[in-house]
Amino acid sequence: MDIFSVFTLIGGLAFFLYGMYVMSAGLEKMAGGKLEYTLRKMTSNPVKSLLLGAGITIAIQSSSAMTVMLVGFVNSGVMKLGQTIGIIMGSNIGTTLTAWILSLAGVESDNFFIRMFKPESFSPILALIGIILIMVSKKQRHKDIGNIMVGFSVLMYGMEMMSDAVSPLRDMPEFSSLLTAFQNPLLGVLVGTVFTGIIQSSAASVGILQALALTGSITYGMAIPVIMGQNIGTCVTALLSSIGVNRNAKRVAVIHMSFNIIGTLVFLIGFFSLDYIFKFQFTDLPINAVGVAFCHSVFNVSTTFMLLPFSKQLEKLALVVIKDKAEAETYTLIDERLLHSPSFAIAECNNMTVKMAELARDNLFESISMMHNFQDKKADEIVQNEDKLDMFEDKLGSYLVKISSRSLTDKDSGDTAKLLRIIGDLERIGDHSVNILDIAREINEKNIIFSDEATSELKTLTNALTEILTNTVEAFKNEDLSLAGKIEPLEQVIDNTVETVKKRHIVRLQNGECTIELGFVLSDILANYERVSDHCSNIAVCMLEIEHGGFDTHEYLHDVKKENGPEFSKALMEYSEKYSLK
Repeated sequence: MDIFSVFTLIGGLAFFLYGMYVMSAGLEKMAGGKLEYTLRKMTSNPVKSLLLGAGITIAIQSSSAMTVMLVGFVNSGVMKLGQTIGIIMGSNIGTTLTAWILSLAGVESDNFFIRMFKPESFSPILALIGIILIMVSKKQRHKDIGNIMVGFSVLMYGMEMMSDAVSPLRDMPEFSSLLTAFQNPLLGVLVGTVFTGIIQSSAASVGILQALALTGSITYGMAIPVIMGQNIGTCVTALLSSIGVNRNAKRVAVIHMSFNIIGTLVFLIGFFSLDYIFKFQFTDLPINAVGVAFCHSVFNVSTTFMLLPFSKQLEKLALVVIKDKAEAETYTLIDERLLHSPSFAIAECNNMTVKMAELARDNLFESISMMHNFQDKKADEIVQNEDKLDMFEDKLGSYLVKISSRSLTDKDSGDTAKLLRIIGDLERIGDHSVNILDIAREINEKNIIFSDEATSELKTLTNALTEILTNTVEAFKNEDLSLAGKIEPLEQVIDNTVETVKKRHIVRLQNGECTIELGFVLSDILANYERVSDHCSNIAVCMLEIEHGGFDTHEYLHDVKKENGPEFSKALMEYSEKYSLK
């Protein structure tokens, strides 16, 4: 083995890592935010979490990415520490699939169909199909499938390069003498830990071990400790991602490390103690790529099921290692680490926007109630909530802009643009809450009393506003396009009712039944009500337009009102009757 073989080995590792990155990114895009939703909902018990962690890791082909996401979720306060334990264990099972795929490189047969299972046989075909999809297809989803195929092909080509580079080692006496050092299990664990920690990919580390196994010089006794060490080395990614996060997020990395270290120690002591007593014959036999995959799976699965009943103890251990301090724990609104997984990040932005919508809705209703029963303490809370809404818009807006610069699917791009627009409308609704609060303060300080007619009209209008804002938030929260379609007819009814109230006020003013001062206050209330309903309309239209691949709100509203379809007309009539003024 000369210097050029070393160059080939390094190049093969580079191809392997790049192929893994491209394939993982493509799989993550294909999975989209549905995985994020499932991740947050299916963590009610350890078994569900275990299956979920395995499933998601298989889907995105990266246990490191899975752990980084968990650190981000806990740092944002989205998930609790206990919810992550089963997922971490499950990801260790899910990552074993890669080793089985790589083991196909060792398939040997003259049978055509069996030979087609060898990556070197079908990878070029996948690469060609992938390139064609990337170059020809106009749909982003098809391009993502192409990226997955190309990424897999590059990964397997890198594996083949590494195998070719190390194949001369079998005839080198120096290599054979070096391997004698690996008879020491502790050294094997150390090598596996350090190497995996440096390249930050257990899949690549296992791949290199499988490539070395193809030389026939690696025995089961040598490989098993290295495999154990690789599991410890993969914790480096979690440790790096835990820098600068809150204590609870740091505990995720501690649990990940504790799980792998405890599992390694137990199996290392147990396996070699039994080997010392019973003298296992297979430990001196050469291991092949399939054998590496098998040992990797047995170790990870066994460790998981051994420690699964002790999930609570692992959590307590993390609490002991990372102790609480007197000051309150702070959470990031949305963790920057999630940017590495744009689909997850967008889904979490959507969750934060739902919280923003609910806060804007509740704040407006509190402001309206203050016109009848003004309280200074509640007034302060309304102002504080408005500050929170401003913070939501600022943080979410900046975060969504960062996401926009990433490579996104068509759906993710549309969702990002939709959220950017909706958070603006929600923040404006918050502004109107403060405007109505100022009006309520003026009514209280000046002891303003409306006439019975004006009071009745305002009550009807308030009921309509309550329904449109409630329905808008529910439609957005549940992605209910049917409910969103009913917002515009109600908004038109509110506009018409506002005009009617204004005209009636002028009549009362001319008849001496109302004062100019009352008229100014009433006019301010009507203006804010009308603007809030406009923002509700913007949100609903934005939701509906994204389904048609456009964002021209004015054109959409023009078409809706011009066509005046049967559903729109029916809803308009129902709301007109429901909120007719007496």
